[in-house]
Amino acid sequence: MKVFLFGMGLLAIACSPKKQDVMQDDSQHTPNTQTITLTNTHGLKATLTPYGGKIISLWVPDRMGKLGDIVLGYDSASQYPTGNPYFGALIGRYGNRIGKGQFMIEGKTYQLAINNGVNALHGGPGGFHNVLWTVEETTPNSISLSYMSADGEEGYPGNLKTRVTYSLTDQNELAIDYEATTDKTTVVNLTHHSFFNLAGEGVGDILNHELQILADTFTPVDEGLIPTGELKPVAGTAFDFSKPTAIGLRINQDDIQLKYGKGYDHNWVLNREGEGLSLAAVVTEPTSGRVMEVWTTEPGLQFYSGNFLDGETGKGGKKYQVRTAFCLETQHFPDSPNKPQFPSTVLDSGKIYKHKTVYKFKTR
Repeated sequence: MKVFLFGMGLLAIACSPKKQDVMQDDSQHTPNTQTITLTNTHGLKATLTPYGGKIISLWVPDRMGKLGDIVLGYDSASQYPTGNPYFGALIGRYGNRIGKGQFMIEGKTYQLAINNGVNALHGGPGGFHNVLWTVEETTPNSISLSYMSADGEEGYPGNLKTRVTYSLTDQNELAIDYEATTDKTTVVNLTHHSFFNLAGEGVGDILNHELQILADTFTPVDEGLIPTGELKPVAGTAFDFSKPTAIGLRINQDDIQLKYGKGYDHNWVLNREGEGLSLAAVVTEPTSGRVMEVWTTEPGLQFYSGNFLDGETGKGGKKYQVRTAFCLETQHFPDSPNKPQFPSTVLDSGKIYKHKTVYKFKTR
């Protein structure tokens, strides 16, 4: 039995004993079926589960004011432990890929759990998306979650204390604040992994969504989707979203980078100055009129065009086919621990990791 503090009262949650094969046999890796719903004064709603810190649903208005759920997922929290592990999830300790699951810190080589070919992806099979986060506090429009990742978990050094706060603001923003500390030098790259379809989850593909990414360069990858270390200009390529462009316009071009990713699954180097929030991307869905802006303090943005969705059954029995959702994951660059020319993801003992991302919703 877990007991969480909610406002002025206590809520006791009975946790299911069911575990995935990759889970460690401890309470922090035990799924439960608790959900929390956040609302703002305009009627927006976000429902979450502490299991993986996952957003189950996100209801935002179209141009007629009608609310629609715009994230892929499942009907109940109990389905998440056996479903797509990344739907709506908090990702850590390291979002995206690390080549061969290896890196070196202070002369010592660390070997991570391998779960993506020969590489490590999204913190490993027992990453933050597959753990039970502790509910620290809630308000009607916010929730703070925490997780202690033990030294050596999934191969990472240091006891890492992480706190993430989701807020649904009255400016129609889903704001995510990340903070972490460690007692040993380690690497950290936290992100969020909702699969968006601004027409509504399960409503066709996302190829007519218009995307703008404020970036002049991206990081090309090898066949394992590990960055080569180069920063390549987007101008004149299928990766040029400097102006609003339909996602499907060039997605099938004869480009080796698109073939490696089966579409877009790449990191863009954001045009930004200073350390505050900066606009990273804007997505518009023409039929509904929904617009989503992405603001972040991070240097990179991973755009994933849902290339590996394979017809799995989601909410209401809908089939989520290839390219029926997209992800915009704010981050440091993939494989940064092995690319000294990239912005560093090293976190030293006594230092505080912080970043913020805001998904802001409008209509036109």
